[in-house]
Amino acid sequence: MKVILKQDLDELGFEGDVVDVARGYVRNYLVPRGIAVLATPQNIKVFELQKKKIEVRRLRAKEEAVQLKDRLEGTGLSFAQKAGEEGKLYGSVTAMDIAEGLEKKGVVVDRRKILLDKPIKTVGDYKVPVRIYPGVTAMLQLSVAPEEKAAAE
Repeated sequence: MKVILKQDLDELGFEGDVVDVARGYVRNYLVPRGIAVLATPQNIKVFELQKKKIEVRRLRAKEEAVQLKDRLEGTGLSFAQKAGEEGKLYGSVTAMDIAEGLEKKGVVVDRRKILLDKPIKTVGDYKVPVRIYPGVTAMLQLSVAPEEKAAAE
Protein backbone atom coordinates (compact mmCIF):
# COMPACT_ATOMS: atom_id res chain seq x y z
CA MET A 1 0.00 0.00 0.00
CA LYS A 2 1.46 3.37 -0.99
CA VAL A 3 1.61 6.20 1.54
CA ILE A 4 3.18 9.66 1.76
CA LEU A 5 5.31 10.24 4.85
CA LYS A 6 4.50 13.34 6.89
CA GLN A 7 7.70 13.08 8.94
CA ASP A 8 11.10 11.41 8.70
CA LEU A 9 11.36 7.76 9.72
CA ASP A 10 14.76 6.05 9.88
CA GLU A 11 13.43 2.76 8.50
CA LEU A 12 11.25 4.14 5.70
CA GLY A 13 12.37 7.51 4.38
CA PHE A 14 12.02 11.25 4.61
CA GLU A 15 9.05 13.58 4.84
CA GLY A 16 7.24 13.81 1.50
CA ASP A 17 8.51 10.46 0.20
CA VAL A 18 6.04 8.02 -1.33
CA VAL A 19 6.75 4.55 0.07
CA ASP A 20 5.14 1.14 -0.28
CA VAL A 21 4.42 -0.61 3.05
CA ALA A 22 2.19 -3.37 4.38
CA ARG A 23 -1.51 -2.60 4.87
CA GLY A 24 -1.48 -3.50 8.56
CA TYR A 25 1.47 -1.19 9.23
CA VAL A 26 -0.41 1.65 7.54
CA ARG A 27 -3.74 0.95 9.21
CA ASN A 28 -2.45 0.23 12.72
CA TYR A 29 0.60 2.47 13.07
CA LEU A 30 1.35 5.11 10.42
CA VAL A 31 -2.07 6.67 9.82
CA PRO A 32 -3.39 6.66 13.43
CA ARG A 33 -0.20 8.37 14.67
CA GLY A 34 -0.30 10.95 11.87
CA ILE A 35 3.03 9.81 10.44
CA ALA A 36 1.67 9.17 6.94
CA VAL A 37 -1.33 9.69 4.67
CA LEU A 38 -2.61 7.50 1.87
CA ALA A 39 -1.03 8.27 -1.51
CA THR A 40 -4.17 9.37 -3.33
CA PRO A 41 -3.81 11.65 -6.38
CA GLN A 42 -5.17 14.56 -4.32
CA ASN A 43 -2.67 14.03 -1.46
CA ILE A 44 0.21 13.68 -3.93
CA LYS A 45 -0.71 17.08 -5.46
CA VAL A 46 -0.79 18.68 -2.01
CA PHE A 47 2.66 17.33 -1.16
CA GLU A 48 4.03 18.43 -4.55
CA LEU A 49 2.99 22.00 -3.68
CA GLN A 50 4.69 21.73 -0.28
CA LYS A 51 7.90 20.19 -1.64
CA LYS A 52 9.96 23.42 -1.41
CA LYS A 53 8.95 23.98 2.22
CA ILE A 54 9.85 20.39 3.03
CA GLU A 55 13.27 20.77 1.36
CA VAL A 56 14.00 23.98 3.31
CA ARG A 57 12.99 22.30 6.56
CA ARG A 58 15.15 19.27 5.74
CA LEU A 59 18.20 21.46 4.98
CA ARG A 60 17.71 23.43 8.20
CA ALA A 61 17.40 20.23 10.23
CA LYS A 62 20.58 18.85 8.66
CA GLU A 63 22.48 22.06 9.46
CA GLU A 64 21.29 21.92 13.07
CA ALA A 65 22.30 18.25 13.22
CA VAL A 66 25.82 19.06 12.02
CA GLN A 67 26.12 21.79 14.68
CA LEU A 68 24.90 19.36 17.35
CA LYS A 69 27.40 16.78 16.08
CA ASP A 70 30.24 19.26 16.56
CA ARG A 71 29.03 20.04 20.09
CA LEU A 72 28.74 16.35 20.97
CA GLU A 73 32.16 15.46 19.64
CA GLY A 74 33.65 18.30 21.67
CA THR A 75 31.88 17.06 24.80
CA GLY A 76 33.22 14.22 26.87
CA LEU A 77 31.25 12.42 29.55
CA SER A 78 32.59 10.59 32.57
CA PHE A 79 30.79 8.30 34.95
CA ALA A 80 31.94 7.06 38.36
CA GLN A 81 30.34 3.73 39.20
CA LYS A 82 30.89 1.14 41.91
CA ALA A 83 33.19 -1.51 40.48
CA GLY A 84 34.82 -4.76 41.53
CA GLU A 85 38.55 -5.46 41.51
CA GLU A 86 38.64 -6.67 37.89
CA GLY A 87 36.97 -3.46 36.69
CA LYS A 88 33.49 -4.92 36.32
CA LEU A 89 30.72 -2.57 37.33
CA TYR A 90 28.11 -3.58 39.88
CA GLY A 91 25.57 -1.75 37.78
CA SER A 92 25.88 -0.54 34.21
CA VAL A 93 25.89 2.62 32.12
CA THR A 94 22.90 2.70 29.78
CA ALA A 95 21.73 4.99 26.98
CA MET A 96 19.38 6.65 29.48
CA ASP A 97 22.34 7.45 31.78
CA ILE A 98 24.24 8.93 28.84
CA ALA A 99 21.23 11.05 27.80
CA GLU A 100 20.86 12.36 31.37
CA GLY A 101 24.59 13.16 31.52
CA LEU A 102 24.37 15.09 28.25
CA GLU A 103 21.29 16.93 29.48
CA LYS A 104 23.24 18.10 32.56
CA LYS A 105 25.81 19.56 30.15
CA GLY A 106 23.09 21.39 28.24
CA VAL A 107 22.81 19.06 25.23
CA VAL A 108 19.42 17.42 24.77
CA VAL A 109 19.52 14.12 22.86
CA ASP A 110 16.79 11.50 22.70
CA ARG A 111 18.04 8.29 24.34
CA ARG A 112 16.84 6.25 21.36
CA LYS A 113 19.35 8.10 19.18
CA ILE A 114 22.25 6.80 21.30
CA LEU A 115 23.38 3.63 19.54
CA LEU A 116 24.56 1.53 22.45
CA ASP A 117 24.36 -2.20 21.60
CA LYS A 118 24.29 -3.28 25.23
CA PRO A 119 24.88 -1.46 28.52
CA ILE A 120 28.49 -0.76 29.47
CA LYS A 121 29.51 -3.06 32.32
CA THR A 122 33.28 -2.53 32.59
CA VAL A 123 35.56 0.37 33.47
CA GLY A 124 37.28 2.06 30.53
CA ASP A 125 37.06 4.61 27.73
CA TYR A 126 34.45 4.20 25.01
CA LYS A 127 33.30 5.86 21.82
CA VAL A 128 29.53 5.76 21.57
CA PRO A 129 27.81 6.61 18.26
CA VAL A 130 24.85 9.01 18.41
CA ARG A 131 22.65 9.19 15.31
CA ILE A 132 21.38 12.75 15.23
CA TYR A 133 19.90 12.82 11.74
CA PRO A 134 20.01 10.33 8.86
CA GLY A 135 23.57 10.55 7.56
CA VAL A 136 24.82 12.57 10.57
CA THR A 137 26.33 10.46 13.36
CA ALA A 138 28.51 11.82 16.16
CA MET A 139 31.05 9.81 18.15
CA LEU A 140 30.71 10.67 21.84
CA GLN A 141 33.74 10.17 24.11
CA LEU A 142 32.71 8.32 27.26
CA SER A 143 34.84 7.46 30.26
CA VAL A 144 33.73 5.02 32.96
CA ALA A 145 35.87 5.02 36.13
CA PRO A 146 35.55 3.17 39.44
CA GLU A 147 33.91 5.15 42.22
CA GLU A 148 36.39 6.35 44.84
CA LYS A 149 36.00 4.68 48.19
CA ALA A 150 35.21 6.85 51.21
CA ALA A 151 38.30 8.09 53.08
CA ALA A 152 36.66 7.26 56.44
CA GLU A 153 37.41 3.52 56.06
